[in-house]
Amino acid sequence: MSAWRNVTIDDLGQIITGATPPTKKTEYYGGKYPFITPTDIETNSRIVYTQRFLSQKGYEYNRNRLLPPNAICVTCIASIGKICMTSAPSVTNQQINSIIVNEDEYDPYFVYYLLRTNTTTLQGIAGGVAVPIVKKSTFTKLETYVPPLQTQRKIAAILSAYDSLIENNTGRIKILEDMAQTLYREWFVHFRFPGHENVLMVESSLGPIPQGWKVKKLGDLAESVRRNVKPDGIDRQTSYFGLAHLPRKSIALTDWDSVDSIGSVKLALKKGEILFGKIRPYFHKVGVAPLDGICSSDVIVIRPKSNECFAITLACVSSEKFIAYATATSQGTKMPRAEWKVLVQYQIVIPPVQISQCFTNFTCDIVDKIQNLIFQNRNLRQTRDLLLPKLISGEIDVSELDIDTDGIQPSVDVL
Repeated sequence: MSAWRNVTIDDLGQIITGATPPTKKTEYYGGKYPFITPTDIETNSRIVYTQRFLSQKGYEYNRNRLLPPNAICVTCIASIGKICMTSAPSVTNQQINSIIVNEDEYDPYFVYYLLRTNTTTLQGIAGGVAVPIVKKSTFTKLETYVPPLQTQRKIAAILSAYDSLIENNTGRIKILEDMAQTLYREWFVHFRFPGHENVLMVESSLGPIPQGWKVKKLGDLAESVRRNVKPDGIDRQTSYFGLAHLPRKSIALTDWDSVDSIGSVKLALKKGEILFGKIRPYFHKVGVAPLDGICSSDVIVIRPKSNECFAITLACVSSEKFIAYATATSQGTKMPRAEWKVLVQYQIVIPPVQISQCFTNFTCDIVDKIQNLIFQNRNLRQTRDLLLPKLISGEIDVSELDIDTDGIQPSVDVL
């Protein structure tokens, strides 16, 4: 520890505060450059997948705020302390301060992990009443300790080994989801199912559909389950899914908490049931429960009426078309809510039993594989998070260990 020294965030590199290009200028958006906002940053991942991208014009608009790969992005307004690393040239909005690390003296991956251990500190120094904020001047003067560069690299290599495995598993989850979505589009949207060449198309309320297929409503296939649970009747170790735990555009529910303090009635859920975020449905929060637990009442718990209905129900309610329907029919202006009594009217095309069973088998296999990867990642994160404070503080000394520090990099490309 004698070789460790006290530094401020400002010493680590150049600090950049992001900015949002004018949203009315559509020519600034829709390109290849990631535009990072706090909602894009996941609590347990250094990789960031953005909802929006900037065009070349939008990128040039922010030319004084451009971030190279390996910049560290820290949310300093509202959701304080969310952190990620860039893996491509990127831009952030004004809620994020980023560090372009001086790599002559500091390792970017070490800096990422260093700031991960300072989340509570950042939240503690935040000012503001309605919206918490860490001012840039306060952020840059935050003090911390760092070891020599070679020790930084060794610490980063150990922790990155866990994150690389997590990122590989996350990439596999995305591939599995894409496979399920592709098959659904092929069979149920384009009607290119096995043997489709020999099936006539007939008219229906949804337009031409294959002969032998039927048009039904979502309510014919699934129901909303409301198992109310009072706060005093919940075991503190019960797994809890809040609306914030549901990822956007992914059926993989990778994060949840144990119940600590709950002041309102929640809903019980069973493994395999489908959770649908009904507040602001355009956020596209739909997933499959990987275990029994409870969830926020802002979530609709959907239970297929039979095992054969599971795959079609899941594919339907997680589709872009259904999300658009839920958004268009939601009630309220500031916080629009989707209503199950309206969602049940959504029409679905149902195939004959043989095709339905084939699709169910394929989808259930996909979901099982995704959930196995979710639990693998949970175990990896727990081990990493046990090591993180001990390594960053120097409690575990790695300075004399022979550790390969070459080739540390994110294993999943943001683009």
